[in-house]
Amino acid sequence: MLFKSLNLSIDADRLLGRIRELGQIGRDDDSALTRLAASEADKAGRNALVDWMKDAGLEIAVDRIGNVFGIWRGSDNGDHAPILVGSHIDTVINAGIYDGCYGVLAGVEVIETLRSAGFVPSRPIAVAAFTNEEGVRYAPDMMGSLVFAGGLSVEEALATVGTDGTLLGAELERIGYAGAEEPGFLQPHAYVELHIEQGPVLEREGIPIGAVENLQGISWQRVTIEGVANHAGTTPMAMRHDAGHAAARVMTFLRDRVSGSNAPTVATVGCINFEPNAINVIPSRATFTVDLRDPDEMRLKNEETALADYLIELASAEGVSISVEQLARFEPVIFDNTIVELVEQAAKQRGLSSKRMTSGAGHDAQMIARICPAAMIFVPSAHGISHNPREYTSGPELVNGANILLDVVGKLAGLD
Repeated sequence: MLFKSLNLSIDADRLLGRIRELGQIGRDDDSALTRLAASEADKAGRNALVDWMKDAGLEIAVDRIGNVFGIWRGSDNGDHAPILVGSHIDTVINAGIYDGCYGVLAGVEVIETLRSAGFVPSRPIAVAAFTNEEGVRYAPDMMGSLVFAGGLSVEEALATVGTDGTLLGAELERIGYAGAEEPGFLQPHAYVELHIEQGPVLEREGIPIGAVENLQGISWQRVTIEGVANHAGTTPMAMRHDAGHAAARVMTFLRDRVSGSNAPTVATVGCINFEPNAINVIPSRATFTVDLRDPDEMRLKNEETALADYLIELASAEGVSISVEQLARFEPVIFDNTIVELVEQAAKQRGLSSKRMTSGAGHDAQMIARICPAAMIFVPSAHGISHNPREYTSGPELVNGANILLDVVGKLAGLD
């Protein structure tokens, strides 16, 4: 069946202009964009978003974890569960302008387009901007959507201590976004998240739309290796208990193991710190993170077990002690096939090719999928770059994705 929404298209200038405008909020003196959760820059970004939501005629609601919602209830959709769209507007340090923000602003644009066309939805449509998706200042990442979905208590989340020693709850109060609504006050009928791919596949294959059917499981661990500090010049190599060398062996083990398999597993050591961190002292302590990802839960568990076994062997071989702290653990997510098919159909009807995909990055959609049918739409990322000022998706590609979101939301909300 053809979507009547094929006769509609989002306002490209309005959407792209808002993306650029939001992308200027949080610039420092060197023009680097950083808008960490619950910061002054985040407050300014939220304020701009709320203004745009109000301009679109949306009802504004904020829950206790600071998630912001713009709700269009229509004229006669009663107590029906809403179609929820959205993402996040917090960023990493020295970020690009599209990650997360695109999905939120496109959601607002979809509602404005439907309203302008006189469409009356059969159920409410809401746009969400979830708090602390990036997890840079407060851990874990995807916190706002995790709390919203019931996977973490709001009290525990608000008590989280940030990297700067602040409390998330106090910071949300300070910036004026400690809302009154209980997380989960909206129970979605379905959730759709539009996002840049943050990877190279769509661009490499020349495909404009990704229909995301699943999302990788993620395991974050912090490993601490305790050795013995000693003089770098007087201690023979065979007599060292070198925490730094042991850490290097772990990194090599992970790289060799995943590179030598035929599985899509990836492993990353993204943070590392040595103590005493002096050029002429053997490290007495090495602390580093391990990020393991795989779309298959059994393979992910196998990689976690392989790392644990290797750490036991390493401790004995190097004469060091090793402890591990689990920082976050999310199982792989299978998205709703009906919504994935709607994405494919919408792309086909607009003359765009599409590809079923796995998301390698974590997204709010993986949390919301716990409580309702959910799926994602991807558009290409130039050279696969994200979390970087060079993050880029062209205007026409952004408009393509927003129009697919328009079609899917229209269909879910009763547009035949």
